[in-house]
Amino acid sequence: MATALSRLSHRSLRQTFLLSFSRRLHEGPDTIDELLDRHLVKKDPKTRDDDEESLRRSLTSTRREALSLYRDVLRASRFFTWPDARGVPWGEVLRENARKEFEDARFETDPEVVTKLLIGGREAVQDALDKLAAAAKKLADQEAEERSKGRR
Repeated sequence: MATALSRLSHRSLRQTFLLSFSRRLHEGPDTIDELLDRHLVKKDPKTRDDDEESLRRSLTSTRREALSLYRDVLRASRFFTWPDARGVPWGEVLRENARKEFEDARFETDPEVVTKLLIGGREAVQDALDKLAAAAKKLADQEAEERSKGRR
């Protein structure tokens, strides 16, 4: 057998394989419908597993996104250390407000509303951090300017 295979060239071996494969594919007793019926899993029209499964997957992914957003809010709140008018640090105020917002939206099931809330939350966190960075840069520039004036 090995000597017979070694005598065949790569081209003839390939042609033999393609011929046998095409014969089995096209001359078999199965039609495409029969193949699909035999190899695909049948879905019972009474059960809505696909809908339930896709809903479960989407809820899991949005839950993951919501938890990620909540963690980002908590991380970002660490940077807000100065007190508000009542003397409470802004970080605590932000954490309390975020907790309240997330609790209010906890049982929301409409995907559009959930998506809007997540996008709005991401934008709010990013805007707050951008404003904080701009204020910190402005403050650093003012301090550098004051130091340079003092040296002159």
